[in-house]
Amino acid sequence: MFLQLKNTTIGYLTPLIEGVETSLDLGDICLLIGNNGVGKTTLIKSILHQISTLKGEIFLNDKNIKNLSNKEIAEQIAVVFSKSPIPANYTLTDLISLGKYIHYPYYFELSTSDKIHVEEIIESLKLTQYRNFPLNQLSDGNLQKAFIGRALAQNSPLIILDEPTTHLDEENKIIILKLLRNLAKDHHKLILFSSHDWRLSKEFADKIWIINEGKLDAGITEDILLKHDELLNPQLFKINKEFFPPQISAPDLHKEMLYSFLQKNFSKNLSVYKFEFKEGFWVISANNFQQKCTSFEDISKLMQNLH
Repeated sequence: MFLQLKNTTIGYLTPLIEGVETSLDLGDICLLIGNNGVGKTTLIKSILHQISTLKGEIFLNDKNIKNLSNKEIAEQIAVVFSKSPIPANYTLTDLISLGKYIHYPYYFELSTSDKIHVEEIIESLKLTQYRNFPLNQLSDGNLQKAFIGRALAQNSPLIILDEPTTHLDEENKIIILKLLRNLAKDHHKLILFSSHDWRLSKEFADKIWIINEGKLDAGITEDILLKHDELLNPQLFKINKEFFPPQISAPDLHKEMLYSFLQKNFSKNLSVYKFEFKEGFWVISANNFQQKCTSFEDISKLMQNLH
């Protein structure tokens, strides 16, 4: 295994994640998920040896990271954080090319093959028209893609990305996620990335690491999702104390939409009613009353007439 965490406790002065026992190999693409503040970025920084583990060991290509120099770690791991300092007076091409210099002294010129690789990365990220733009003239989304491009140019076996799809629209998120999967499968890279867009990202990830209640649960994506019911089922948030919901029998998405609609529009006790979604219709019933509605607009009119 290329990356191994053995009985590892992650944190600063106090533990955030305890007893981590997991590993990933080249060719894997792993999605890291968890709520804000649970330790995702701290875990990434521990793998980079920017933060020391509180307990246990982390191995990179069978070598303890504690015994590796910063340069050796940088040769093995390319990283993109959600917020990175923007170099002054750099163009997009300059930034992506910077990834190549980890392999050379700073005064070296890039080889022809390096320059071709940089151009291929720019094209794959659909940034060709911006290649000579100063970084301060790029949108947040294109700037994020440029930093990802720098990591790709580094050509390290492990690429770690902290929220790589931040600031990106749906189309560009898919471009990045497809690119990451291609790197893992066709170029035998290990990809570890965190994301709040996990419902989309899971379609591209083989494995998931989920941090929950101070523990890290790791495994095949679908196994992890089925173990964590809270990830798949929508949560019905009660934000109106005067609202008492009806009984709702419907698919999860329809149930969530109805609950949201009723709570926003009716501050009253609806617990005597039952709403069932059948064959594209809502059937509302109470005692001897029953009515069909085809839309939320119909439901709104009905409930106003009943109250």
